[in-house]
Amino acid sequence: MSTLFPADLIAAAQSLLAQLQRHALLITTAESCTGGLLAGVLTEVPGASGMVERGFVTYSNASKSELLGVSDDLITRYGAVSEEVARAMAEGALSRTPAHIAVSVTGIAGPDGGSPEKPVGLVYVSVAGKGLETRTRECRFGDIGRCDIRLASVREALKQAHAAVGPRLPHE
Repeated sequence: MSTLFPADLIAAAQSLLAQLQRHALLITTAESCTGGLLAGVLTEVPGASGMVERGFVTYSNASKSELLGVSDDLITRYGAVSEEVARAMAEGALSRTPAHIAVSVTGIAGPDGGSPEKPVGLVYVSVAGKGLETRTRECRFGDIGRCDIRLASVREALKQAHAAVGPRLPHE
């Protein structure tokens, strides 16, 4: 299959989508630093429309608030790149769609925007699911380049979503 994405990402997306299909589950995405790449890799797989409900690209702080309901106070207090905002993004996406699982990604892809406390390569991936405790993972990919940070973020998001879908996730 000819594709825009690395083979390992397509394989991970195929595996996740097969698992979602087996359980008759829908997924939604809420992305900041990945700018829609997660939804893109999922929808690169033929038949994804049966499992991918929608994707939110919330690159700006205003869009995180307007589309996902992330409070301005939360963004001001913790910053857009934080565990708290990643969690709110996933939970906001889940509550606004009929999806069973939501995956969010927020981070600093660089080359600018980093600080000693929040360096380039810092990314948070959060997974929320109906009947699940929301889980957030902090990733520190380092300054490996903007493209590689974004691809690594998608790889981690697929991994975390795959781990969440299973016996612990209710079917409805």
